Amino acid sequence: MAGAKSAERKAFKDYFDRAAGRQLAAQVAGAMPGFDERGFVADAARGLGKLEFAGRVQQFSDALARHLPDDVPRALDVLTRSLPAELPNCDSVTDGWLQWPVGQFIADHGVDYFDESMEAMIELTKRFSSEFAVRPFVERRPRETFARLLELTGHESPHVRRWCSEGTRPRLPWGVKLRDLVADPGPIWPILERLKDDDELYVRRSVANNLNDIAKDHAKPVIERCRRWAKGAGDGRNWIIKQGLRSLIKDGDPGALAVIGFGPPKKLTASLVCKPKKTAIGGGVELLAELSSGGARAQSLLVDYAVHYVRKGGKSSRKVFKWTTVELPGGEGRSIAKKHAMKPTSIRALYPGVHRVELQVNGVAVAETSFRLTE
Repeated sequence: MAGAKSAERKAFKDYFDRAAGRQLAAQVAGAMPGFDERGFVADAARGLGKLEFAGRVQQFSDALARHLPDDVPRALDVLTRSLPAELPNCDSVTDGWLQWPVGQFIADHGVDYFDESMEAMIELTKRFSSEFAVRPFVERRPRETFARLLELTGHESPHVRRWCSEGTRPRLPWGVKLRDLVADPGPIWPILERLKDDDELYVRRSVANNLNDIAKDHAKPVIERCRRWAKGAGDGRNWIIKQGLRSLIKDGDPGALAVIGFGPPKKLTASLVCKPKKTAIGGGVELLAELSSGGARAQSLLVDYAVHYVRKGGKSSRKVFKWTTVELPGGEGRSIAKKHAMKPTSIRALYPGVHRVELQVNGVAVAETSFRLTE
């Protein structure tokens, strides 16, 4: 989303304040003589202190609806003509967040005016993003929307091409989850096929993120498609494959690891030791692993480890951590060490008890140890 760097100077919700309302009012007035700027600002800024980010964007959108023409196509035309200049390239950063309520207006009022809304979103995404605005269209008019987005994968603007992928991500951060696509991502595949060799990294990154979203619910189809894509792939497509499989790779999925060249380890002997065997919350342990190849050929080994954290009620949860990559010649061995902290974080509380640790090589558990965590 363009404008993120400049907007990070403020808390997200505070970006849409009275000053932003005046700025958006002036923008719209430039395309609609007689637009009630003062009335818009009063409506947009009313009670903002009680609203979080999404509530403020919605209030700005509602204020637009009250002060734009009641005829939605006319209102869309005003908003489209009011937009600032297009982003000059894929790396440019502007104050594009001001356009978020424009996308919200399209999402709120444009679904019944498909062609006009699509044209407005095409122009919006060249300045900011229409990835959120298009989601009600994907939900309520999927056949028309996917047909149009598929056509637009050949658009000259990389911002538009990226939108075709980004707007259809099933689990887009900050966006409404597209439950039908979570259940069946089939309609997304033709779009990703068209974009997998796009010249722009900006577009390919969205393809990878879409794959990663899909893989959270449909790992096998994603792995199989990436396996097909890997045949004769260049650097750009290989980058998409690795990034698209990143969550599966992090979790040590053997199929995903095989796609990127880490097949099951062969004739590998491994051991894992933990020192000390007991540590207190806030302390840590050191993991010592020994790897030995009994084969004649060298192996590429992706070494990870998984900690089975003790949870409340005696249950445990498994978390995989990256360790290292080892090129192990045939008939040779390697010793590696890793320190692991046991400090509570905002996302992980720690509980005393025996914590199992697995050594994982190319997605396969090859050794195990444990340590006791105390208060």
